[in-house]
Amino acid sequence: MKISTASIKKLVKEKYGITMDNEAAESMAKMLEEKASDIAKYAVAHAKTQKNPKVTADDIDAYKLDSGN
Repeated sequence: MKISTASIKKLVKEKYGITMDNEAAESMAKMLEEKASDIAKYAVAHAKTQKNPKVTADDIDAYKLDSGN
């Protein structure tokens, strides 16, 4: 999945009042994609241990609560 660099640039501009060049936005997108993949992998494993047929917000929250992340 590709995270939109335009969305990243817009977020930074609106939240922090500074522009971001394309290379920086692409770098951040890559980092976010990797982190999202890590979170998804953890959440799927957590859902399976809970015998849930789908990932829920609780599974995502479990990632946040795990001190190893």
